[in-house]
Order: sequence, then structure tokens, then C-alpha cells
Amino acid sequence: MSTSQPPHFSRDDEATQECQALLSTLPKEKTRLITLHKYQVRGVLACQQHFQAQDTDILLATTPKSGTTWLKALMFTLFNRMHCRPITNDHPLVTTNPHDLVPFLEFDLYANNQVPDLASFASPRLFSIHLPFTSLPKSVHESACKLVYLCRDPKDVFVSLWHFSNKLRPQNLEIISLEETFHKYCKGVSFYEPFWDHILGYWNESLRNPEKLLFLKYEDLKEQPRLHLRRLAEFMHCPFSAKEETEGVADEILELFSFGNLRNLEVNKDGNLSAFFRRGEAGDWKNYLTAEMGDQLDEIIEEKFYGSGL
Repeated sequence: MSTSQPPHFSRDDEATQECQALLSTLPKEKTRLITLHKYQVRGVLACQQHFQAQDTDILLATTPKSGTTWLKALMFTLFNRMHCRPITNDHPLVTTNPHDLVPFLEFDLYANNQVPDLASFASPRLFSIHLPFTSLPKSVHESACKLVYLCRDPKDVFVSLWHFSNKLRPQNLEIISLEETFHKYCKGVSFYEPFWDHILGYWNESLRNPEKLLFLKYEDLKEQPRLHLRRLAEFMHCPFSAKEETEGVADEILELFSFGNLRNLEVNKDGNLSAFFRRGEAGDWKNYLTAEMGDQLDEIIEEKFYGSGL
């Protein structure tokens, strides 16, 4: 099933009766592009009710535009490097978008209230999700499946999300104002919950249960990619062997499937797929936000994360 199309957000009048009843109780703020619900949409409900996690599953959790696409590519390559080394031109990532290889649960597999048959997915299964930690399916909490969480500087996330929303907006709508969107972002308006709650939910769980949840920072991954790729491989129970270390397999993966190289693959330039790849640079927010806007977000971050150790 293709997952490389932009996420689908259900309209209220299309939702099931159960979903309508739930959404009517949730706080919401409207934008000109979509209705942002604080917690659930229809695919989320189906995912929560029907997804049965296996002990060998690994889920990548992120907020949108935190480096999800790049980390999907790295995780897929780590898991499958024994039978499809990245040096070959027919590697799946050369011909297939990372979102097809590591599908979203709520945005694709369970979208539109469907309940997929996951029997065709070989174990260990790789999935991704944007849900807050407290909203994950019950089976994820109760099983021994692992979670990888990737966070990113909220200022860069905001700018990337603003670009992404404008690129995918219906052409009959005006460009979404950066100032208007920034104001809502600072108030905590997001696809699920305020970014600070989303990040802290996973961060606190990583402190409580580091064997189950690996917490990564996008900036760290960019600055020390080899170190964190090895951490990721060990956490996923597929560490690099001594032979692979000698052969430089980690460097091979990082070079061939860097963000820049993934962005330049023809498969990722097709239609809306290019929206998943912009610049991927840390600190790019300085090209779009004023110093005052940066300071405002920094103050929010300092206040919300105070005492967390993050």
C-alpha cells in the first residue's frame, strides 16, 4: 500500500458516528488549510482500537517535520543491510520513497477508519507514528516493542511545517501567513497536542524505560551521524559487526542515504513527494523568523522544559 502521499486529515462530516461524537468534545482551532484537532482523527481511532503490536516491532515516533523521512531511510537500511547492501543500484530506497517502506500507522495503514491485514509484514516490522506517547495504542504500551523518538529544534520544525503546509495547500487558497501560523504554534496549536507536551511525553518515558525507548535529537544526528547510527543499530538489535566496521558499512549508509542524496533521487522528486524534502539544515529558522520570534519560542521552550533535564 502506498504511503508516500501527504497525510490525509479527515473532515468532520466524513467521520464515523463514534469519531464525530469524540471530536465534538475536543478543543479545536480552524486554519484556512485544515482543522487541527488536539488529539484524535478518524485514522487515529482505528489505529488505537485495532493495532496489535508485536514484541519485535519498532515504531518511529516524531512530530511532523522533525526529520522523519531521513530517519525512516536509515532505520530501513539498518534492518535490511544483510540482503540489500546500499551499494547496489536496485536498493529499495533508490526506487521507493521512505514513507512506502516504513509506513505511518494512522496516516496510511489505518486511514479512513480502515483495518488493514498486517500479516504480509515480515517480522521485525517497522512502522512510524505521530501520536503523543499517551495516545499510543494500548498494545504498544503492553508489549515489548521498541520506540525510537526523534525530536528537532521547534524553531526549525515550525519553519519546515509552514513551508510544507503551503506547498500542499489547495491552489485556490492564499499562502498561509507565517505570522498567523507562528502565533498559533506558540499557543500550542498542532496536529495532536502542543509540541512541548509531545516531546516531553517521550523524553520522560525514555528516562523511565531506556530499554524500550531511544530518544534522539535531529541536531545530534546531523553533527555526529556515525555515533548515533551505531546507537540506533544497537538499540534495534542489529549492531554493526567487526567485519562491517572494518568495511566502513556505517559510512557507506550515511553517504549514500544522506538527506541530500535522498532528496536528489528521482523517486523523491515526483509530485508531492518533494514536499517531504526541503533543506534539512539545523538553524534554517534564522532565514525566516525575526530575532524577536526566535526569542519568544526560546522563552516558551525554557519554560516548558524547565527541570526536565532535556
